[in-house]
Amino acid sequence: MADDRIRRLEARVAALEARNVELEVQNAALDAEKRHYRWLAESTTDLISRHARDGTFLYASRAARDLLGYAPEALIGVCAYELFHPADLADLLNKSPRVYHRDGFYQYTYRFRSRDGHYVWFETTSRTRRDPETGELLDILCVSRDVGRRLRAEANRERLARVVESTTDYVLFADDNEQLFYSNEAARRRLVLPTGDGGASLADAYTAASLGELRDIVLPAVARYGSWSGELAMRGRGGTLPVLSVVLAHRGPGAEPGHLSLLNRDIGLRKAAEAQARRHQAQIAHANRLATTGELASNIAHELNQPLGAIANYASGALMKLRSAPAAPANELAVPLERINDQVAGLAERLRHIRAYVRKGRTHCRPMAFAEVVTGALQLCEWQFRQAGVRLERALPADLPAVQADPIAVEQVLVNLLLNALEASREQPGADRVRVSAERVSPRELVFRVSDRGAGIPATMRAELFAPFNTTKPEGLGMGLAIAHSLMEAMGGRLCLEETTAGASFAGTLRLAD
Repeated sequence: MADDRIRRLEARVAALEARNVELEVQNAALDAEKRHYRWLAESTTDLISRHARDGTFLYASRAARDLLGYAPEALIGVCAYELFHPADLADLLNKSPRVYHRDGFYQYTYRFRSRDGHYVWFETTSRTRRDPETGELLDILCVSRDVGRRLRAEANRERLARVVESTTDYVLFADDNEQLFYSNEAARRRLVLPTGDGGASLADAYTAASLGELRDIVLPAVARYGSWSGELAMRGRGGTLPVLSVVLAHRGPGAEPGHLSLLNRDIGLRKAAEAQARRHQAQIAHANRLATTGELASNIAHELNQPLGAIANYASGALMKLRSAPAAPANELAVPLERINDQVAGLAERLRHIRAYVRKGRTHCRPMAFAEVVTGALQLCEWQFRQAGVRLERALPADLPAVQADPIAVEQVLVNLLLNALEASREQPGADRVRVSAERVSPRELVFRVSDRGAGIPATMRAELFAPFNTTKPEGLGMGLAIAHSLMEAMGGRLCLEETTAGASFAGTLRLAD
């Protein structure tokens, strides 16, 4: 019996020893797990903290130093509520206690004062821990993170959204199927956009021609380069709306492939102003041509008088011959009649030329022979130069290429420059000639020059030489060079004053015809 009792005791001792070993292993595992969780808590960039029911810090992780500037141990015993922004603490305390006592889990965004006194925006997720038997609150576990950057980004996005919604530009967002998933107030008010379940598309917002341009040119350019800008036309409630459009691809984190932003600024008023300016410019140019024609009245009279005199002479000779020999063959009058016909044809051509010069109209560029326009301008001014005793020199190469310009506009520029050169030559002794030359200076450009030997342009006037109403003539309006400069720019060219040792030399540049 004693032996059996001893064996049972030995078995019990062995079992207890095995249980102790098992407990030691479990305790070691628990200690390792605790160390692991503590390591996680100390390694995370979020602030992990434990608080008493009154908010006092019982524990704070190392992140307190980076987020708030406090050493973790410095927070122990400090009431967290004392570091809340007063307005945010009032909001928290005004919440129902059930939110953070009974439910046990809540999330709150608030401002927390750091060690240097400034406030950090925190988002804290809290979990209350209670005694399972009594329900007494034991402590509160919190995980807090700095959300200042996120809140500032959200505020910026909200401000931008308000700007987009309130701007007078027409803002549209479209997906890769050309369907609109956003339109701002201006777009909804001014454009013809359907409001049904089917939604609106780019086809509803833009005219057919602009929609074709969007599909063929704009969208491929945006897919390749990320953006495009240019003029399009939209379908407005009162008719077509010309717009300056900027199309941007949505790129970056979270952006859907193929999504676009389309910003459209109404340029209807600008277009109307530009059209009015063009009409006004054409009217001024027309008035200038009329004034120039008045100055050339003696030349026109000469142009008309000479052929009319020749016609009268030939007609008188033919009549005399007819009266002296009524029975003579009619073919004997062929020569004077042919001469009369030639003079009439030449006179008609000169009248057409003068009428075309005076005629009111817009600038229409087309391929033209520059030498022929120079000939017409010289003919208009020739009588004036002959009366003043100033020689007109023409120095044009025989192989001068055609240019892309408006013949009447180029002739008006040349006539203005020639008459200015003539006026300068009259006032300067020894200035006995004005030279017109031209040359091809590049594969795409031709330069012509009108040069004189006059007194030149004073240095004080060169900066404003092409400004309206700037003149050296006592009775001049100061519009000739301004109009000539505008006409050259309207044709895609330019006009400038070159540096010379004597007199003045104006150089005009024109594009060569394709």
